[in-house]
Amino acid sequence: MSSTPTTRGHLRKRRPFHWPITLSAVLMTLNIALMVVWILLLARQNYWGILAVGTVVFSLILVGLAFYLVLTVKEVRLNQRQANFIDSVTHELKTPISSLRLYLETLQLRTLDETQRAEFYRVMDKELTRLDHLIDQLLEVGRLDALGHVTDHEDVSIEPLLRQCAASACVHHKYEIEEVFTFDIQPAVVQARRIVMEMIFGNILDNAVKYGANPPRVDVQVQTIPEGVVIIRVSDNGEGIPSEDRKKIFQIFYRRGSELERKKKGTGLGLYIARTLVHMLSGKITVHAREETSGTLFEIQLPGRAEAITE
Repeated sequence: MSSTPTTRGHLRKRRPFHWPITLSAVLMTLNIALMVVWILLLARQNYWGILAVGTVVFSLILVGLAFYLVLTVKEVRLNQRQANFIDSVTHELKTPISSLRLYLETLQLRTLDETQRAEFYRVMDKELTRLDHLIDQLLEVGRLDALGHVTDHEDVSIEPLLRQCAASACVHHKYEIEEVFTFDIQPAVVQARRIVMEMIFGNILDNAVKYGANPPRVDVQVQTIPEGVVIIRVSDNGEGIPSEDRKKIFQIFYRRGSELERKKKGTGLGLYIARTLVHMLSGKITVHAREETSGTLFEIQLPGRAEAITE
């Protein structure tokens, strides 16, 4: 029963994708054929002025059709990502809610010993945390424009913020921070709102733990350069990201693979949030493959300076 709507959804998403390409290709072919006929006929009769005007008009039509095709394909792909996002969020919401309902019904209908009750409460707390994390991400997307227009920046020290975000990621994924993270940090300060920095590096470090190997290992490096730039590098030991997907992962709703085959849970919003906020701070974020081993390296460049160390 559950597979039928999903299958129909995929068919519904695929069908519109072929029509604009086919229609545009047919129209472009007809346009080129008419242009060739026009040129041949007028060239034989030496109507060079009309030939020049007609050729320009046909060329403009051809460019317009190509532009229409590009816009249509982009729109269809965005619609596909949105549909994929809705499937993902629906699953992310229904799974913990169903689990919570099951555990609550069990607690109401059965008499459990203290060990069982404690285990049930632990699982319910985990599911509530998962729901809270999803809702926070959805709210963050809605707040991006408002955050971008706020100018009351402050000096944010990078090291304590990164350690705080790393600790939160480890709590979320049930690891000890000492087992996962290594830090090589030069003291640095960035002019920004602290909540914006927490949203950026909360998503980046959470992804590094989430998509790392088992067990995950994450290296965090910070260096400052004289040009007034702070460079933060976050690398994990996961499978890595194929080169063709390294730009796509920052698009809203984008997630690699199919929802039916995906092993890692998520919504495809985290990296979009991080990239949008980095750009609002006049910074830059890029992703690379690790050179010496498997994994992914995120590099974030933000305007900042070295932090003066006081006794």
